[in-house]
Amino acid sequence: MGVLSGKVVLVTGAGGGIGRECALLAAREGAKVIVNDLGGSLRGDSEALSSVARTTAEEIRNAGGEAAWNSDSVTGLAAVKRMVQQALDTFGGLDAVINPAGILRDGMFHKMSEQDWDAVIEVHLRGAFNVSRAAVEHFRQRGGGAFVHFTSTSGLVGNIAQSNYAAAKMGVVGLSHILAMEGAMKNVRSNVIAPLAFTRMIASIPITDEASAQRVERMRVGMRADQVAQLAIALCGDEARQVNGQIFAVRGNEVVLFNHPRPIASVVRGEGWSPATLLSQGLPALQAKFTDLSPSASIFPYDPV
Repeated sequence: MGVLSGKVVLVTGAGGGIGRECALLAAREGAKVIVNDLGGSLRGDSEALSSVARTTAEEIRNAGGEAAWNSDSVTGLAAVKRMVQQALDTFGGLDAVINPAGILRDGMFHKMSEQDWDAVIEVHLRGAFNVSRAAVEHFRQRGGGAFVHFTSTSGLVGNIAQSNYAAAKMGVVGLSHILAMEGAMKNVRSNVIAPLAFTRMIASIPITDEASAQRVERMRVGMRADQVAQLAIALCGDEARQVNGQIFAVRGNEVVLFNHPRPIASVVRGEGWSPATLLSQGLPALQAKFTDLSPSASIFPYDPV
């Protein structure tokens, strides 16, 4: 008996990388799986290969599990509604949605095209809306359900040349937060994971020197997609019913909890502020609390539990 025994799970982007590992693990943990993947390129601009979703589904079946495949795009609400209906028609229900589907179109912001901005927002943020909107009413009516969305440290911490990706992924955090708040009374929960794992997205980063080559190799060996899948599947289980509205990261065998943005300091001036007094007094008083933007700043400044 696995932690998802008897459940039905929809996994997007499940033709490879984290999505594939989530689909395979969900099946091993007892779930019936709708395997979705458009089969496009990393940039989302090449001819789609529907066979990648079928391949993952067949691998699940060959191992004794139950799976059906779907090659629609998460960018269309009608298409995602068909995914949900496919789960209902094929397996009689839907208990969880895991949504790692994504593309990359990196570039410095001052050179970014409108097309590259829109494409990334469409897949990541619009896609997160679509899969959530398509499933949320079913979850509320049945009295429970789980969303596992994916964010990125590119948004949470920052990464040069990924303004479109960072903006989309921080939008997903906000969406998940509200889904969690609104769904709590109906036992509908939503959490997000920022994965640090070697996937085709990481593999696409140019290697410019020996140091970067060694760094990528360490990630390939020690930060795998299957390690991220462990948390994604756990968050879909009934025993995670109290875990809602949280932001996690997975780095190898380390699970990281992020806080939500909260006030950390303030300045008050009884007679009110002017631009001059803010520059001479207010902002200097807050400066010690400013977020460090330097590349050398630690991503995770804490001691593991």
